[in-house]
Amino acid sequence: MTPRVLIVAGSDSGGGAGIQADIRTVTMLGGHAMTAIAAITAQNTLGVQAIHAVPPEMVVAQMKSVIDDIGVDAVKIGMIGAAETAAAVAEVLEALPGVPIVFDPVMVATSGAVLADAATVDAFERLMRVATLVTPNLPEAAALGGVEAIRAHGAAVLLKGGHDAGDVIADTLIAADGTRQTWQAVRIETVHTHGTGCTLASAIATGVARGLPLAEAVARARLFVRIALREAPGFGAGHGPMGHHRVRLDNDLGAPTPNQITLPATDHAASFAFYRALGLTPIVDSDARYARFESAGGTTLSIEAAAEVGGRAIVFIEVADLDAAVAVARAQGIEVADPVDQSWGWREARLADPAGNALCLYSAGENRRFPPWRLTCPD
Repeated sequence: MTPRVLIVAGSDSGGGAGIQADIRTVTMLGGHAMTAIAAITAQNTLGVQAIHAVPPEMVVAQMKSVIDDIGVDAVKIGMIGAAETAAAVAEVLEALPGVPIVFDPVMVATSGAVLADAATVDAFERLMRVATLVTPNLPEAAALGGVEAIRAHGAAVLLKGGHDAGDVIADTLIAADGTRQTWQAVRIETVHTHGTGCTLASAIATGVARGLPLAEAVARARLFVRIALREAPGFGAGHGPMGHHRVRLDNDLGAPTPNQITLPATDHAASFAFYRALGLTPIVDSDARYARFESAGGTTLSIEAAAEVGGRAIVFIEVADLDAAVAVARAQGIEVADPVDQSWGWREARLADPAGNALCLYSAGENRRFPPWRLTCPD
């Protein structure tokens, strides 16, 4: 199924956030993005120079046009533009029972520009009542009265911790029933963070449109954002856009994905030079016994001392949930070793095919392409 995601948000002329970031996110995650543009902005990496709100009736017309013909599996709401628009959008969404709605209560741009006045923020209350999930950052949550005030409307809340101090960022999902789940990760030091909130909300919307449980959709969306941050192209003199286009084979693991192979090497230096000469980019080089390369498409290849891999190649197949994948394989009569947490940040379960070829089911997240020891200057 190709998930159909309707995005109601503002346009960012610089392409870093808003509708532009939403479309890129949904597309990279295999969805079909549809849009109702609520505001037009003139902005770049340095700030927002002008905002023009689209009349509410035109926003509604865009929504109804795609809803009535194409259909919708999830809705993402971003920058609204005006209080009247918020009310009009809520009225349309109230007629879509059962469709998951992710509401990102955008108030201030990354550059600091105000994107919602007091009347518009007050009008968010009706949108929160129809939302499945609200995704405020810390200042936005405070402006909306706190997490419990948001939850009082019946929605789950993803409280984003990026504005908090410290080297570790914690995001907490508070489900509608009050249960909590927290994800922690080391802060990625970059100024190119424009569009993180838009991207996260759209990625979550794409996940729930696929039918993923909310927590799983959040986990995959966070990974998408983190890799896009690492892949930021560095455009502009201020808060630049992220690298959505560079997220490859890292996130959309709806099915097992072969994306890494390890080959035995008898001469590390010679093999290292060979694969570099082929045009692969070295990202790990460890103790003259192991190295990993990546391709432009995101697939990785490693070389390892022949004695350590038994002199044979190993094909690695990434899965979203290793324990579940092992259980499925065993149910089909396939012998799989118990999963093992490895010191390099991967979780692995070894097996072999009927011909004796070595395979490994694994989960690694960022660590396949962005381990802490990734080479910063491959040359």
